[in-house]
Amino acid sequence: MSHRGYDEHDVERYDRPRRRTRPRTKDRPSHDDAVPARVITVDRGRYTCMLDDTTLVSAMKSRPLGRKGVVVGDHVRLVGDVSGADGSLARIVKVDDRTNVLRRTADDDDPVERVVVANADQLVMVTSLADPPPRHGFIDRALAAAYDAGIEPLLCLTKADLGSPDELLELYRPLGVDYVVTQRGGDLDELRSHLRDRASVLLGHSGVGKSTLVNGLVPGADRSTGLVNAVTGRGRHTSTSAYALRLPFGGWVFDTPGIRSFGLAHVDPDRLIEAFGDLVEFTAQCSRGCTHAEAEPECGLDLAVREGHLDGVRVASFRRILASREGGDSDDSRK
Repeated sequence: MSHRGYDEHDVERYDRPRRRTRPRTKDRPSHDDAVPARVITVDRGRYTCMLDDTTLVSAMKSRPLGRKGVVVGDHVRLVGDVSGADGSLARIVKVDDRTNVLRRTADDDDPVERVVVANADQLVMVTSLADPPPRHGFIDRALAAAYDAGIEPLLCLTKADLGSPDELLELYRPLGVDYVVTQRGGDLDELRSHLRDRASVLLGHSGVGKSTLVNGLVPGADRSTGLVNAVTGRGRHTSTSAYALRLPFGGWVFDTPGIRSFGLAHVDPDRLIEAFGDLVEFTAQCSRGCTHAEAEPECGLDLAVREGHLDGVRVASFRRILASREGGDSDDSRK
């Protein structure tokens, strides 16, 4: 029986119409006109980027980038609306090769690495001399992460009006770590000279004065500052995400959230010792699999100390940094 010109054998006539789509191609746009920018902060899948002319642009990651991470400090390429106008949205189509990344893990046995920032020249370890007191364990672990990443460390001691820096400086003098000492309301010219024309990461526990330093270095930055709890001696988190700021005298500073712990599961002892050129040459005499730790029975570093080729104090300082990989540094650490 036919119905409206169809019969039961004419199935093609009442098949669902097929979608008319263009054939897929492996060719991708070259994006030769993409605009260079730097990622200055990340918030829930949105990336705030700064163009060379300091225009701030909100962007999202393009689909071809897939699962590739984009972090603060990345040099990226943008297409779309890069006007920076309210409601505008650009797309990140390319992430330039990184010179380095500063990583950490939540704990020493956590296999998941977290990139703090990318493309930094210098790691500024901000430590107060009092209120809260300095945490040697944190400094050691930050140094290990800096050496592993190939980033130059700088020790910045704050609140010198409340405590003396002499003991702490003596502890790190054998490692040759550069330093600067500041006090509340004091001059920051020496710190500016260390930061000028460089990309520097400020890292430290809550309450040590990072945001205060940033506000002094970048007028109008308005980074939140907080007080230290009188009972616990701990600072309150005042920064919730890493944020890159262009310095008015040249360079960049990356302000990071106050760190509660800094895991080093990703740090390889062999990579760590490579940062100590005067020590690494003597490890050629080590037995296979030597970790260069104090408990190693036939470490070449011990032989070099006995023969007078190395300063035992410097070897001990290196091993303290090495040992920081094994012991966690929590908010309660005072060692």
